Amino acid sequence: MIELMLEAERALAVGLLDQAERLYAQVVAADPRNAIAIVGLARVALERDDQRGAYVLARRALVLDPDNPAASHLSRRMAEIMAGRGEIPPDDPGTPALQPRDGDQATARPTHADAPPDRAPAPGMLDRLLRRRR
Repeated sequence: MIELMLEAERALAVGLLDQAERLYAQVVAADPRNAIAIVGLARVALERDDQRGAYVLARRALVLDPDNPAASHLSRRMAEIMAGRGEIPPDDPGTPALQPRDGDQATARPTHADAPPDRAPAPGMLDRLLRRRR
């Protein structure tokens, strides 16, 4: 499984989107609960300018792994982009809410919107990828 994931990452890194998608899909077919491979599919969708598809896949990954930072960031960012265009992000009734529940405030991870203006979090890989898309 790890070999397929590494090959998919390499394919995505050099822009071989069809190959990356095929490899990530093979991993998901063998292990439907592999949130990392689903995030990989979301990244492929993002590279294809399919923000809605990236959002849906990132949300699917969050259902499987609510603590996945890449899926969380990607779903939030895609929701922001869609909202900025006046689109309503699709919500699956089985998908957890993006915002923390009342009791979760102490454990909620800060987002760029939550960060003080003078100390924004350092941009990660997804931030750099998404900024390139603007």
